[in-house]
Amino acid sequence: MKEFRLHIYHARQCDPKKCTGKRLKKFDLVRLHEKINSLPKGSILLDPLAEKALSPADGEISDIIVLDCSWNTVEEIFPKLLRRKLQHRALPYLLASNPVNFGKPFKMNSVEAFAAALYILGNKDQAENILSKFRWGHTFLELNREPLEDYSKANNSEDIIQIQNEYI
Repeated sequence: MKEFRLHIYHARQCDPKKCTGKRLKKFDLVRLHEKINSLPKGSILLDPLAEKALSPADGEISDIIVLDCSWNTVEEIFPKLLRRKLQHRALPYLLASNPVNFGKPFKMNSVEAFAAALYILGNKDQAENILSKFRWGHTFLELNREPLEDYSKANNSEDIIQIQNEYI
C-alpha cells in the first residue's frame, strides 16, 4: 500500500494546545513548513476553494499538503499558494468530528483533512493511524464511513461531485 508524505503549511494562527498539525509533527507523521517556498512542487494541496475535487485519480501524486490556519483567513492565504506549482483539490462533503466543529460539514481540521484524503486515495491504514493520535479521531471515520467508501471507489473528480450530491 502506498504511503503518502504529509506536509503542513503552518500559518501560526491556531491555539498550540488544539493544533492537530503540531500533534502530528510530535509523532513524526507530518513535515511542518513555515515558508511557502519549501512546499514540494507538484503536491496535492487540499484547498476548499479549488475547482476540482480530490479523487482516486490523484493517487499517483505522493505528497499531500494541508494549510493549517484559521477558517477566517482561508480566502486570504490560499491565493498566495497559487504561485506554487501545486495540484489544488477540494475535499468532498464530509462532517467534522473534532470538538470545535463537530457535525459541521466541510469544517475539518488538519488531521481530518489528511485522513479524508488518505482514505479517498486508497490508504485507509494511514488514515486510521493519524486519527488514532486523537481521542475523537475514530469518530471521524464512524461519521463519514459510507461517503468515504463511496468516494474511494470513484474514478475521477466528476464522479466525486456526483456522489457528493447524493449526500448533500
